Amino acid sequence: MTTTSPLAGDTFFPVGTGTVIPAADLVPWAVLAVLIATVFLYFVGAEQGAFAIFDGMYVHEYVHDGRHLLGFPCH
Repeated sequence: MTTTSPLAGDTFFPVGTGTVIPAADLVPWAVLAVLIATVFLYFVGAEQGAFAIFDGMYVHEYVHDGRHLLGFPCH
């Protein structure tokens, strides 16, 4: 008795027909991703410390759990 896979010879996932995205098209998205990550890292890691931009403890309390999750000490 032979068994065959229902996916054998399936053309739903073609192999080797992908398109290449030029690096020039990726650069603006990479710069945007780095900028967003930097702003996120600032708010989680440094806001309400020595480099506070906003008054009060609102930002600190909002990102408090994320700060500990990422390993930043705050108290």
